[in-house]
Formats: sequence, structure tokens, C-alpha cells
Amino acid sequence: MLRTTEAVGVSVVRKAVGAEFGAWAMENGGLRRIATLFLFGVLLALSACGGQRYATGTLPEIGSPEAAVQLPETPYRLGPGDRIRVVVFRHEDLSGEYQLDGSGSFSMPLINAVNANGLTAPELEQEIEKRLGDGYLVNPEVSVEVLTYRPFYILGEVNRPGQYEYESGMTVLNAVALAGGFTYRADTEEILLQRGGSNAEPVVVPGNTRVQPGDIITVQERFF
Repeated sequence: MLRTTEAVGVSVVRKAVGAEFGAWAMENGGLRRIATLFLFGVLLALSACGGQRYATGTLPEIGSPEAAVQLPETPYRLGPGDRIRVVVFRHEDLSGEYQLDGSGSFSMPLINAVNANGLTAPELEQEIEKRLGDGYLVNPEVSVEVLTYRPFYILGEVNRPGQYEYESGMTVLNAVALAGGFTYRADTEEILLQRGGSNAEPVVVPGNTRVQPGDIITVQERFF
């Protein structure tokens, strides 16, 4: 209502100014050009006032680039589905390749079950060295290498949702392309990522976020 009243007021002023200067210009033929230029300037200023738009706030909307969270680069942590190689130096009989089971564990000679879930490769090396050194070997040295990573998942508004093999250096947009691209309903500015399992808190991330094995990416639907 306020904006409507303001617009009417501006219109009345425009008409009044136009009539006043129009009459003055007719009576003063030599100054007609000056009057026209002055009238143009006044009307231009009034148009700017009448068309002013007011900011709705400074907080970014959910899904806008300002709302996206850039996740920090963190060391990779092992989990179910990873395949690793464990080398115990000078003890080939204790070395081998292992697939982590559904709980993120595997079994080694002498020390049996080892829970690797949530550990980095260096942390797992220390854990194995500690257990082998507890009555089995003197000053054991262990190396752990990840051979194949568990898959990541992309869901929601992509053409081929599902699980995909992880590739080093992959970004969220690379993952979307691998899944056939966005659907026409996709909200391309609201891509959620869960890291650490399906119970992890989803966060909105930019497209250049690096994907890690086990990540769950969800492309939201756009609401018109």
C-alpha cells in the first residue's frame, strides 16, 4: 500500500512539473531548450526515486554460494569396503592384503582381529606394531597402503543415482557428471554432503569440494 501511494505521488509530481515547465517554455521561446533539458533531469531523478528497490536482508539464502561450506582437507580414514596391503618388514608370512569387513575390521596372523574403522593408515600401522610387539616380535616395523577405496554414493536429482567407484581428486561436480548430470528438477545450488556415514550431519557444499570414499552426496529438488 505504501509503495502504491508513493508511485501515485511521483506521478502527480511528474505531471505538475511537466505542465509548469511546458507553459514557461512556450512563453520564453529562446529558453525552450534549457527548459527541456531541466525538465528531463527532474523527471529522471523522480523515476529513480519511484523505482527504488529495498534490500530484503544480508543473510544468504540456503543453497546460495554464500551458504555453502567448504569442508577442510582431512587425512583419509579407513572404513568398510576398503582393501589394504599390510607389510611387516622382515616377516613376509605376516604380510598380506586384506578386505575390511562391514565393521571395518580384518584378521591378521598372530594378532587375529584388527579394527581399522576410522583410523588413518599411519594410525593403523602404529596399532599393528603395538600388538605385534606385545609378546610376538621385537621392534616390529609395519607399513599400510590402501589398494582400493570403498565407493561413494550420489542420490537425488541426478540422472543415474547410485554408488560409484572413487577416483582420487574427484570433486562433487565430477561426481554429478559421472552420475549422468543434473535432472531438470535439480537445485544446482543446494548439494548436500554427508561424511562419516548416513548418520552424519548433511551440509551444503560448493561444487569444487573434494569427494572422499564413503561420502553420500544428495542433490536437492528445486521448488519453483
